[in-house]
Amino acid sequence: MTEHHSRSPDEHRKIFEQYSNYVYAVVWRILNQAGTPEDVEECVSDIFAEIFSKLDSVYEGSMKAYIGTVARRMALNRFRKLTSGKIKTVSLEDISVSEMESDVNITEDYEKAEQAGALLNLILSLGEPDASIIIQKYYYNRNSVEIAKIVSLNPVAVRMRLNRALKRLRKLLEENPSTYEEGYL
Repeated sequence: MTEHHSRSPDEHRKIFEQYSNYVYAVVWRILNQAGTPEDVEECVSDIFAEIFSKLDSVYEGSMKAYIGTVARRMALNRFRKLTSGKIKTVSLEDISVSEMESDVNITEDYEKAEQAGALLNLILSLGEPDASIIIQKYYYNRNSVEIAKIVSLNPVAVRMRLNRALKRLRKLLEENPSTYEEGYL
């Protein structure tokens, strides 16, 4: 068993300097449509606080994968908080006729967002590294070689885990048919 030591503030600073741009990019990609720059900064700070609190149990080889996973999860959680229950009230006098004639279907968009959130929750329920593999494959469009580097597995293991995870996800979707539209998987 490997003995872990508490990391010094200098080690924390080095880790922050090495990964802060990466974490910021992950958070910005998820929150840029829902939050303010202050929300992004706050989320990045919260992510590093979380990372530093559990850093002693992370091995060097898996540092980037660990940090990426924490960043994605916390940013997605923040996104859900920022977007849940946000219904903007607008006076009818403030809306022009051309805005009311829009072909945007708010109900359909809302239902799709709800389905996407439910699907993401099911994916996250698969646990690690399966959730990260599916997210990397279908959200970031990465191949098994790229994913293997992120999750510290070999490409063959990534493909096997992906296939098994997709089977488990299909089973979860069959058990929760209201979660998805036909054709998701």
